[in-house]
Amino acid sequence: MARKERLATPDGRYFVTRGRLWRCTDPSLDDSKRRAAVKALMQARRAVQLADTPEAEAEARANVDTAKHRLGERGPVWWKDGAPDEGGRHPKNTSYADWWAGLDEETRAKAEGK
Repeated sequence: MARKERLATPDGRYFVTRGRLWRCTDPSLDDSKRRAAVKALMQARRAVQLADTPEAEAEARANVDTAKHRLGERGPVWWKDGAPDEGGRHPKNTSYADWWAGLDEETRAKAEGK
């Protein structure tokens, strides 16, 4: 299955889905570490779906969180210039507001899930 095209910020730190910024994977991760973390993430997500007890679901969700940290998508930011994490916010309410405003309406609508 082909990877869905995502709208990424010009600096490559975030992609936009459903009108929110989501942190991208740390591009400095070597391929084997990235692949291992992605595999762990997919296994953990499947375990969340298959969990049959609250305890099993909690453990699976903790494993999702661990994998997301390994990928750099959660936890301390992976960039070194001191810029804050703006994940989870609408681009118009962040330092990316000018970039967002400069996009055509169709691109913004697609990124907002409309």
